[in-house]
Amino acid sequence: MKITWNLSAPLLFVLLISTFTACAQGGKHAQSATPSQTPFTDYLSEKPGTIHKITAKDLPAPYATKSAWNWARIVERPKNAWPQAPAGFTVELFATGFNEPRKIITAPNGDIFLAQPHKGEITIFRGITADGKPGQTATFATGLDQPYGIAFYPPGPNPEYVYVGDTGAVLRFPYHSDDLKATGKPEHIADLPSGGHSTRDLVFSPDGKQMFVAVGSDANVDDPDTHPAEKNRADILVMDPNGSNQRVYAYGIRNAGGGLAIDPKTGELWCSVNERDALGDNLVPDYITHVQAGGFYGWPYYYIGGNPDPRLPGKHPELKDKTIVPDVLLQPHNASLEITFYEGKQFPAEYQGDIFSAQHGSWNKSVRTGYEVIRVPRHQTGKASGEYEDFLTGFVLPNGHVWGRPVGVTVAPDGSLLVTDDASNSIWRVSYTGK
Repeated sequence: MKITWNLSAPLLFVLLISTFTACAQGGKHAQSATPSQTPFTDYLSEKPGTIHKITAKDLPAPYATKSAWNWARIVERPKNAWPQAPAGFTVELFATGFNEPRKIITAPNGDIFLAQPHKGEITIFRGITADGKPGQTATFATGLDQPYGIAFYPPGPNPEYVYVGDTGAVLRFPYHSDDLKATGKPEHIADLPSGGHSTRDLVFSPDGKQMFVAVGSDANVDDPDTHPAEKNRADILVMDPNGSNQRVYAYGIRNAGGGLAIDPKTGELWCSVNERDALGDNLVPDYITHVQAGGFYGWPYYYIGGNPDPRLPGKHPELKDKTIVPDVLLQPHNASLEITFYEGKQFPAEYQGDIFSAQHGSWNKSVRTGYEVIRVPRHQTGKASGEYEDFLTGFVLPNGHVWGRPVGVTVAPDGSLLVTDDASNSIWRVSYTGK
């Protein structure tokens, strides 16, 4: 058994001090809990096909419950444990034996790129065999500093570069579509704040003129007015592809570093956000939303509209009415990570244009939540109406121990869904068979 720690040292210290008394109770509750009532749920209520919807009106008051300390206890996957998908879908083990596989993305030529931040490597898979395994595996680049974000430039079928979001910089490699290994050294494009929330996802606008980079906060609710380490954090930055003209595109977004995506139909920027902790089991909801240029999303002073954070009373009242309510509110503490839009042809037609997102799983809730892949249905409208659906579940055992933690999700060329899992160090493949 191992226990994973997915926080920066400053955040870990602050939350250790503030929640120590209640923490010991959280793990005990996880073993004997019963399914909670909607709209706030937990792993005991997660079942493929179940629809959830949380609204701003559903939010409890701060500290309505104690702040729990309920770390994921990672165990080896039992032989009878397997991810569960809705009827008609089949789940296979695509590949395993990785070192914390995280961001995964499909290149224009169909190759699958995988970031392994702990190893400092980018891996490529080419092709899928008849039995659902990678046809070929290669190491594209090594020696990186916690690489996460991967993007191809210019947009379109013939990119010339692979961009990588290291924890403290944006780099790019020369690239041609048949490359399985980087043919040159990485070029430094832009500096980024390093450490803290370490993931740095990045995407390009459809016209290739703008590069968006997400940088998470350094801590939980540190006030940027008094903490210089928060400069250019909790933001989505935008810059030219050569790294020039860097500026803030949207702000008050605690940590979108795990998931940026461009809607392929509308060109809108979307993000997946880890919100703040230590206000109780059911605050503050993580979320998925389209991103408004210049938009303010609340951190650290407000959340989900003009709800003030009680730890920063009276700060920046001018921002209260500017705080945007996101499109889709998720379970608080879900740790929402990578998102992708489904544009494949294998799943039923009603999945077209929908969003899939990996939910890494909670630590700050008395009964675990997350540890799944969700679907955000958009009903072919290009907009989200606020609900989300449990899609791939089963990563938590009945006793509350965890064997799998989804991180990344991408659509393979054949229309199947590939999901990275950094607890079992595996990639899962979800295909539609109708059986």
